Order: sequence, then structure tokens, then C-alpha cells
Amino acid sequence: MRIRRLDGPPHPPFIALTLNCFDTAILKRNSNMQTLWLSALLFSVSLVSSHAQSAPSAPSAAVASVASCSQSKPQQPEFQLPEPPPQPTVPDLTRYLNKPTLLTFCTSQVGSFNDRDPQIIFIGDSITQGWLSTGRAVWEANFAPLGALDFGVSGDQTQHVLWRMSVYPIQRFHPKVAVILIGTNNLHNTPEEIAAGVKAIIARTQQLYPGIHIILNSIMPNRRANELMMATDAILRTFADGDRVIYLDLVPLMPPVGDTWKGLGPGALHPTADGYQLWADALLPLVHRFVPALSDTSEAAPTHPQ
Repeated sequence: MRIRRLDGPPHPPFIALTLNCFDTAILKRNSNMQTLWLSALLFSVSLVSSHAQSAPSAPSAAVASVASCSQSKPQQPEFQLPEPPPQPTVPDLTRYLNKPTLLTFCTSQVGSFNDRDPQIIFIGDSITQGWLSTGRAVWEANFAPLGALDFGVSGDQTQHVLWRMSVYPIQRFHPKVAVILIGTNNLHNTPEEIAAGVKAIIARTQQLYPGIHIILNSIMPNRRANELMMATDAILRTFADGDRVIYLDLVPLMPPVGDTWKGLGPGALHPTADGYQLWADALLPLVHRFVPALSDTSEAAPTHPQ
């Protein structure tokens, strides 16, 4: 690993990881090195991001330095690590090693809670990440004021979420509610395997946050693997106990409409803005059992306990 130190005005000294100079053969052979590499990446990205926020008008020498690494060397073929067989209950980071920018959104979201505590954590994939794109207006009106953290990454399967929950510094938080919607990308697993992955995420959430209330959402209908996901939902509903784990079945709220389903876009996979509103309308009464509605409290999201 090569680390370069960047000095000189207008930027204060800090370090940046030169990613393209890393030996991918080492990564393939050594799982500990994989974790070390990605931890260094997250640290480097956080430094670059925090510096950019403190000096938004100045160009980022760090970003330029990272990009210039490959320019300073002869062009070489880009290699990707082979994806392992999908094991829904085994944490896996291979997709992040192959494309580190997938973690940019998640890192930014977790970093935004450095000085405060989320009351709600949303755990999932692109459908969860989509709250802050397609569903942003609904999010800002309903969940952002309650101190909600979006812990979603596009394309994630259960095994990827398990890895993020094990590596990201989220154990310092004290959320009252976790909203879990995951599994739709585990296309190459059986319903039983997908459900086992979801159950592992529930267990990890409870381990991180003892006493938390979990709202487990059904996997939404979709065109590419609807039969598989509906069979998975039939198992997921059995995980609810009506208290610590509450099951929210979204499928009856999303009947077929033409070649898609109510609330889903033309691809019949991701919610539209109306779909996020539909989800919020079903979700909020459950959330408010444990997190007071905005009209019931004037308190901001709590800071971290000292």
C-alpha cells in the first residue's frame, strides 16, 4: 500500500489512499488485508469529505492525487475479484472491493450523525437508499425530522448488509427503531436462504441495539423474481413477535397495475415518489409507537450520551 502525504496551501496536511496502486493479488489471498484496505479507504474518504466541506471553494488536491496515481504509471488492465457464491448469512465485501464508490452514500450518511444520535435506522438496499433520491420529499417531511439514518446501499444483498453492520462504526448509536427491508437482490438463493439472511440481519441489529424495536418489511413485488420473493415473504412474516419485531406487509398495498404494481416505476422494482408515500403512510403509525410524532415533541435528535 502506498500512502502519500499532501501538504501546502490552501489545504492542510492529510493523507489520501492511492487506490490504483494496491496489489489486488494480495487482496484476493488475504481476507484480513481486504478489511484493512477498506478500512483505510473509508478513513481516507472521510478525510477528503470533511476537508471538502470545510473549504468548498477550493479544488481538492487529495482527489486529484488519488486520480493521478494511475496516470503516473503505465496503463494496466483493470482486474476484478471474483464474486463468491452468494451465502446470505456470511458477511461479504467483495463488491465493495471491486467498486469502492458504492460505499460513498453510506459513509456520508453515517458521518452525518457524528455529533448526534439517530432515533431510527433504515437498513437495506437501493430501495432504502432511494429514500434520499426518489423519495426525498417524503423522507424530509416525515423521517428526517425524527432523526432517521439511511443505511442503505444500492445492489446490496443480505450478506453485504451484514458486512457493513460489522465494519461501520454504528454500534455507538442508540436508535429506538430499525426499519429493515432487504432480500430482493438475492436472486440466486432459495426463499429459505434469503430468509436466513434476513434473520441474521435482525439478530445483528438486536445485538448492536439491545431492546430495539424492529419493523420488518415484506419484500416488495417485482417483475424479475416475484414468485421467489413472495415465497420468501411467507417465511419472513413468521419472524414477527408483535413486540420487538413487527411485520409490515406491503404487498396488499401494492396491487398489480398494468405491467407493474401500484407504487412501482416502469422497471417494476423500485418505488416511485408515490410508492415512497404509500410506504411512509403504512410505516409511520408503527414508528410512532416508539418515536413520538413531530407534533408531540420539540426535541431534536439527541446527542451521544457522555
